[in-house]
Amino acid sequence: MKQLLLVMLLAVQVLTAAAQEKPRYWEDVQTIKKFDQMYTPPAHPLLFIGSSSIRKWGDLERTFASYTAMNRGIGGAIVNDIIFYLNDIVFPYQPKQIVIYVGDNDVAKEEYTADTILQHTKTLLTGIRAKLPEVPVVYISIKPSPARAKWIEKIKTANKLIREYIATQKNMQFVDIFRPMQDAKGNNRPELFLQDMVHMNSKGYDIWRKALLPYLKK
Repeated sequence: MKQLLLVMLLAVQVLTAAAQEKPRYWEDVQTIKKFDQMYTPPAHPLLFIGSSSIRKWGDLERTFASYTAMNRGIGGAIVNDIIFYLNDIVFPYQPKQIVIYVGDNDVAKEEYTADTILQHTKTLLTGIRAKLPEVPVVYISIKPSPARAKWIEKIKTANKLIREYIATQKNMQFVDIFRPMQDAKGNNRPELFLQDMVHMNSKGYDIWRKALLPYLKK
């Protein structure tokens, strides 16, 4: 009887601990929300969301200042993380346009196929459309990071599938930064990246800036 009681108590403790666990990046998002309380966000911004390639774009808001850009990237995020936080980092701002870069970290998950990434991306875009049916969306293709060269075929296939899907959608654009970030022979360009060969330096971001400009709305 005592052993049974002990087992039950342990089970309750485990369940309580599990219930207290916060979702991935919860604290990061709460920091963003606290920042918004301190500094009122601009009305109807050009909203950039996604993973660390957005989060680490340090001069993004200055680069696109004439568009009233706002950076709400979450470092390390996969597509499902952005889906989870749509009510926190997208809808409250009522953006005039949304630029998305996410999927890079999904590629590194061995259990994810290119079709998995497509399906998650479709869910993300459908979720955005459910509340913002007319807002233009720009999707940046998954980049060819040298550190993730072993998954290059998955990246190519995911980009192809997502491009084909976006072509069927209203007010959505696919921006290819994969090819501009390779040389004429289709090789990766390490000079565009930081030492980790995943995140970009200013040369890499300059390619993104030039690729995005024709699609942005003021």
